[in-house]
Amino acid sequence: MNCIEILRDAQIVPVIRHHDPEIALQACDLLALAGIRALEITTTVPGAADLIRDLRSNHPKITIGAGTVLDADQASAVLDAGAQFVVSPCWSDSAARVVLDANAAYLPGAMTPGEVLHHAQNGAAVVKVFPADAAGGPGFLKALKSVFPNVALMPTGGVTPQTAQSYLDAGALCVGMGGNLLPAKALEAGDFTLAQDQVNAALAAISFQKS
Repeated sequence: MNCIEILRDAQIVPVIRHHDPEIALQACDLLALAGIRALEITTTVPGAADLIRDLRSNHPKITIGAGTVLDADQASAVLDAGAQFVVSPCWSDSAARVVLDANAAYLPGAMTPGEVLHHAQNGAAVVKVFPADAAGGPGFLKALKSVFPNVALMPTGGVTPQTAQSYLDAGALCVGMGGNLLPAKALEAGDFTLAQDQVNAALAAISFQKS
């Protein structure tokens, strides 16, 4: 499958961001156990490229992407580590060149119709609507889809288990979700049972299906 088909199938893309790479890895392992099909590791995680490389090896059935990629050097590093898609909070000319030259999927962020059109016309596989809640939530995404029906959109930023399905119903290809799917406090306390329960509860609230 291509990137769009993979992310449509995944529906939920947890965005992993933590200052401790071990906590980030533990969160990824819990999400894999829960049936998640795609993960985004942000470059703000120390050693993000190494984490991506380990995840590709440990969870070969999960599609692994890199997030918060701001320039060519970061793009090259995560692609070399095996990232299958690359996400930026906005369009980056230098990152886009590296990603598109590698025939990989680029997912730049947009908050206005003009940005959505620019990104779609310049090679974005998916446009990340960011921050989705501040932009106007599911209603704004539905309005974007009405004028850009053929552009794949991934709302990220403020998406919760309670609103995720509304974004999908409004036409989102998939949704990116951060804190609700990274039970940081439980993992930091070493309470893996609680962390797993929190992940499962969040996914259940989204009507997530593991089939």
